[in-house]
Amino acid sequence: MRRRSLLLGLCGLPLLAAAVEGDPVPSVMWDYHHKRLLGGGPFVFDERVKLSVPPFAEDSRQVPVEVDARQLPGRYERLVLWAELNPIPHVLTLYPGKDLEALLAVRIRIEQATAIRAALRGEDGVWRVGSAWVDAAGGGCTAPSVVRAQAGWEQRLGQVHGGAFSRGPNTRLRLKVDHPMDNGLVGGIPEFYLDHAELRTPEGEVLARLDLFPAVSENPSFSFELRGHPHAKLFLHDNNGNEFEAAL
Repeated sequence: MRRRSLLLGLCGLPLLAAAVEGDPVPSVMWDYHHKRLLGGGPFVFDERVKLSVPPFAEDSRQVPVEVDARQLPGRYERLVLWAELNPIPHVLTLYPGKDLEALLAVRIRIEQATAIRAALRGEDGVWRVGSAWVDAAGGGCTAPSVVRAQAGWEQRLGQVHGGAFSRGPNTRLRLKVDHPMDNGLVGGIPEFYLDHAELRTPEGEVLARLDLFPAVSENPSFSFELRGHPHAKLFLHDNNGNEFEAAL
């Protein structure tokens, strides 16, 4: 009976692989996340969506991820980033303004070795997907908070560090926000995380909107690139109703 069960399991492997045929980073979770995060819409794995991650995450609580899709033609309507094998996979959804480049850097948590995906939805309704694999010892999502162990973290809550830097005609924004980004997976500590961010011009024009999830690292850091706009303002909101803002 055990031999028969083993054979049945082996026979099922091609079916499992077929579900993700063409995937440059094969994952059994692709179909699930395609339906849940991308609405089951048309997609193509596209090498022009470059996803840069370290081959091994030395600190699973702070894994740098860069998405560079500037080679794609035309505008994009949305960018979705997720880590497929995380207990909380969804990292963020970005809604760009007309002057935001298709370039984003962020630090995330990962619980184990996993595929990382970035999908951009073009004006034609097609998702163009970039993929990468990061190896890890794991535990980044369930490790105790480093921020909460630091004295006075409550007084620093929502402080923004960083600024704007000239990149020829463009402006690079690099920033870090003081916030524990608690994900509810550590005993006795409920969810407490930044759930929304907006970049605006000093006149109030929206340059980018982000929906954030607690797969983002504590004390989250972000990088953006704008066409022009040497000055911008950042507005933040967390799930406890706190609001923060900073000039960059």
